[in-house]
Amino acid sequence: MAAPMSASGSPGLSRSATAEQRLTELGIRLPAPPEPFGAYVEAVRAGHLLFLSGMLPTEGRAAKFVGRIGAELEVEDGRRAARLAALNGLALARQHLGSLDAVARVVRLGVSVATAGDVREHPKIADGASELLQDVFGKDKDPCRLVVGVASLPFRAPVALELIFEILAP
Repeated sequence: MAAPMSASGSPGLSRSATAEQRLTELGIRLPAPPEPFGAYVEAVRAGHLLFLSGMLPTEGRAAKFVGRIGAELEVEDGRRAARLAALNGLALARQHLGSLDAVARVVRLGVSVATAGDVREHPKIADGASELLQDVFGKDKDPCRLVVGVASLPFRAPVALELIFEILAP
């Protein structure tokens, strides 16, 4: 019998596993939750929704990826940056909810991509975040997604994410 597959095709994951179990099975250790870089909060819960904004590809208070796709960075760098930003979002969601198992589904993923020139691979870059979310929550909980190209982002980051999660009723 073949090993179970993750939502993005990684072998070895159980379809019935919880989000926290999937993180363990994937060998993913979430980073410390990011802190705001300005006068705002990065997470707001309203009813059964948790809104996250400004998820950047940072480690601590430093940008891990710097530059624009098509200039200083390649598409694969953008994918890795989007994945790191999503990991930061998961860490922040866990901090606010106590566990990612409280997430019913990912409702929306907004991805801003800083590009130069004639870059047209925005969806491929955003897939770095989308595929991680599929692996953790399952493909049946995929969000709707908006990907836009922009001239610049804070700290010269190549990507910034906005996430909206639906929270399970207590």
